[in-house]
Amino acid sequence: MKKLLPLFLMLIIGFGAYAQDKDKKPIGIDKKECTYTNKDGKTFNLFGTVKIVESFPDVKIQIVESFPDIEVKLVESFPDDCCKFKLVESFPDVKVQIVNSFPDIKVKIVNSFPGIK
Repeated sequence: MKKLLPLFLMLIIGFGAYAQDKDKKPIGIDKKECTYTNKDGKTFNLFGTVKIVESFPDVKIQIVESFPDIEVKLVESFPDDCCKFKLVESFPDVKVQIVNSFPDIKVKIVNSFPGIK
């Protein structure tokens, strides 16, 4: 009986670790949900209001002309569809920092047909 107790405890601990990993979302873009999950496990919608910041961003982006991860349309109202964003100065849904290298997401600004590639 004493020999089974450590085995039983290891089984319970292993199952708990498996259950935590199963609930964790993968890092990156989810095309179906139109979301991005960062390395800290926080998930952000790829639409809504955005504030451009110099430090402490939620997501780092690089503006590109070719091979983007997403194509974004900047709108003045109703940023409620996938890849439509409105720039704001206060109360943003997500804070982004524009970088030249090592971005989380590569973005192309378009006038029509925004979406995830």
